[in-house]
This record gives sequence, C-alpha cells and structure tokens, in this order.
Amino acid sequence: MSHAVSPLALPFPDLPDIAGATPRVARARYKDWDRCDLSFVTLDAGTTVAGVLTQSKCPSPEVEWCRKALVLGEARALVVNAGNSNAFTGNRGRAAVEAIAARAAGHLGCQPSDVFVASTGVIGVPLPIDKAEAGLDAAFSAMPADWRQIADAIGTTDTYAKGATATAIVDGRTVTLVGVIKGSGMIAPDMATMLGFIFTDAALDAPFLQSALTDANARTFSCITVDGDTSTSDTVLAFATGAAGNAPLADEDSAGADAFRAALADLCHQLAQLVVRDGEGASKLIEITVEGAESDRSAHRIAMSIANSPLVKTAIAGEDANWGRVVMAVGKAGEAAERDKLAIRFGTTQVARGGLAVEGYDEAPVAAHLKGQEIEIGVDLGLGEGRATVWTCDLTHGYISINADYRS
Repeated sequence: MSHAVSPLALPFPDLPDIAGATPRVARARYKDWDRCDLSFVTLDAGTTVAGVLTQSKCPSPEVEWCRKALVLGEARALVVNAGNSNAFTGNRGRAAVEAIAARAAGHLGCQPSDVFVASTGVIGVPLPIDKAEAGLDAAFSAMPADWRQIADAIGTTDTYAKGATATAIVDGRTVTLVGVIKGSGMIAPDMATMLGFIFTDAALDAPFLQSALTDANARTFSCITVDGDTSTSDTVLAFATGAAGNAPLADEDSAGADAFRAALADLCHQLAQLVVRDGEGASKLIEITVEGAESDRSAHRIAMSIANSPLVKTAIAGEDANWGRVVMAVGKAGEAAERDKLAIRFGTTQVARGGLAVEGYDEAPVAAHLKGQEIEIGVDLGLGEGRATVWTCDLTHGYISINADYRS
C-alpha cells in the first residue's frame, strides 16, 4: 500500500474463513520494501476453478499459464507476487512461472497445472526465481493468514485493502463467498487491470463456475475504468472448494444455481466498486448510465467513451457541470446517436434535452451534486432499448503525481 488513503476508501470487512482454502503470506522482497509481497493459498483436492483474463495482446507469462491451466478446471494452489508483473520478460519470465508452479506442486504433491500464478507490478523486469523460491519456502512454513493479510500482500499502488463477501442458499445449505482484489491504475476493460481472487465453499462444476464468472464479469469488472489503459496482467480467478457439501451445481437447472449466480455477481460488483474508489488520485466516484441506445453493447461503448474522456473526468474533478463534454464523448464513440434526441442529466437534474440546453434549469442542485463524492451522469439517446451502467473516477493532479514517479 502506498500514498495517502483514497478519500473514497471503504473499511475492510470482516471476512469469514472458507473451508478448504488456507491463505498464507511471506516476504519475497521483490522490491526494496519491508512488507509481505507473496501470497500462497492452498486448496483442498477437488477444488474447481474458473477465470477471466486480460485481452491484452502482450500478456504476462502468468496469464498464459493460467489460460492453459483453466482448461483443466482443477486447482490446488494460488501464488501471487506483488511488485513485479513479470510481463514482457521473454523466456526468463516463463521460466520463473514454471519454477514457481513446480515448487508449489512439489510441496503439495500435485501437478504444476494445479497451481495458478499471478503477478503485478512493474513491466519488463524478469521475476527473480531465487526470490520467488525463497518466498515460497517461507510461505510453506508460515502460519495461516487472514484475508486482510492477503489483500494487503497483493497490492501495489493501492491505498487501501479491498475485500468483500456474499452468501447464497444452495441445496438447503448456506454457501459463503469471499473475494480480495487489487487495482488502482491501468484500469480498463477488456476486463479491468486488476488481480482479483474469489473463494467459495460451494460445490460447483468448473463449466458452471466459468459461466457464472463470465456473466458476472461482463456486468462488473468490464464496466469500470480509471484511465482507459488495459494491463498485461489482469486476472480474476474463482475457486470452489466444495466443502459446504451441497450437491454440485452443474448447470442452470441445478437447485440453487440462480442464487449462487446472484451472490457471485453481487460479490464482483462490490469488488469492482472498490477498485474504482481507489483510482489513482481519485476524489469522486462517477456512475454513468446510458439508456435509449440501439443495443446494450452500443450503450456500453458510449458509456465507456464518456468514462474514459479526460475532459469529462477533469470537469468532474473541478466540480464543473460541463455537459458539452458529455455530448463530445457521445459523439466520438462511433455508435448510433442523434444530436436532436439526446438528453443529459447530472444527478436528478436534466441539463440538456432534444439537442439543446434545458432552458432556465436550476444550476444550484447540480452544483451541490458535483460537490459530493458520488456523482451520477445520465444520458438518454432516445433511439432504442439499449442500456448500460459503468463506473469511473475523476482525473486529478494526483494521478499524474503517482504515475510520473511509479518506477522511482
């Protein structure tokens, strides 16, 4: 963790243990810091796994490793390194991932493909295998940690630890989900720049878990942006230990399938919001809703165009209801829009309608709304039924300060 805590931060919740998942942390000292930077979570035999990974064309070897391992649908361990993303590091980077997986697998007596690896931090520096192996050895003998310690250990420029929990009734039993996530900058879909890890004691077949996570991701992690930049390392993994003892959820017709999907979507929504609240230099959380588009996909693209506009984001930072910048962002999105049908609101106050400013609208409630920490922008295109909501933050001098000296 670094820098002053975000003014939008939320306190870390009291997260329950998940039977079948045992977290540990250790110091690998990937950077010159005195903190735990390696996380190791062991998972009972029979644990299933699903994941969503970065769409970057320059992915880290960790992402490539997870992509292959996910096909098998089984997991026994997770290793997370903070301070070095190991991306753009060629064969040395791949060798580091293979060494980590082999060492963890040897410790647990499982296959290397049962070990999932994720790394975050600076790009272009090979992950030092000696530090990784020493960190793993320390983790093997460490006392079990709590989820707060994992959330702290996976962070880089995060200013606060992020976690969430949810429950569902499945097959007459209460199943529990917990999640921890890191992310603060380089945040944009296709899925956002983050490392997120979800653990549940529910029994789930891997294809069902993958379907549920993919759907939840589309409405949460792929609906947030801080700066429009997609990372090389984005990874969200979900592990289901089965310790709750429910009849395994296999498909949509399984009893409790809808309840679990809703709980997972709720958890992902909480985690995604926590990332935006920690946007580098952020002082305001912005919710952008676009409706009346030709399709949901079109609405999403327009909403992201607004959310990623530096001009919109700096206007919100300055508490200026400059709705002309919203018009600009709608117009450049490359999606269907008609100027004379467009309507825009800030909070609950309509400021433009029918391609014109609303004559004599009261600026006082708009100004009051923009002074708050949670801002709403609404756009109605008047063309169809398409709708989308995305979340971003404002753009302040703090973002420049953090990223100008990131490597120093």
